[in-house]
Amino acid sequence: MPESRVMPETMNETDVVELLVAQHAMIRDLFDEVERAPVHRRAKAFTRLVRLLAVHETVEEEIVHPYARLVLEDGEAVVDDRLAEEREAKELLRKMDQAGVDEPDFLTNLAVLRAAVTAHAGGEERYEFPRLRARTTVAQRRTLAAGVKAASALAPTHPHPGTESAIRNILVGTPIAMMDRARDVIRQAMGGWD
Repeated sequence: MPESRVMPETMNETDVVELLVAQHAMIRDLFDEVERAPVHRRAKAFTRLVRLLAVHETVEEEIVHPYARLVLEDGEAVVDDRLAEEREAKELLRKMDQAGVDEPDFLTNLAVLRAAVTAHAGGEERYEFPRLRARTTVAQRRTLAAGVKAASALAPTHPHPGTESAIRNILVGTPIAMMDRARDVIRQAMGGWD
């Protein structure tokens, strides 16, 4: 999957729920790609997966979850459950990102991460997104999608557990994102992405 396909800010979907569900499908495809990649190509595929997961979770935390807290009847509980799942997945993703694909337990950890991310996406698609769709207008979902795309362009590209709230993401997200993106450019320039 080319790098441009995993850039949420360039996706065509204009409804926030459709956008996020499409990202979930892309994430599943990237897990497949990483699992099937020959060893010499695995790092590049994993880098794309890390980027999409980090950006996706950040924009949900900044835009979608706060809105869901406001409009869903039991939004606090629904969002708190999703945030707990996100934090666990981000912890493992961060460890894997730091250790790299040559880590002996990489494929085992990837399977654990995939199960956690799949369960999390299923929870969003089952408990949060349908209710969000029911409690919003088409115009509101379009506005949220535009916000998600704009935030995606500025989101960190690596996981940062502990920033699972909109306020924390906004306060520390931009400097972290700038550091992440600079690190990505340096890695790419040094041949780290083949």
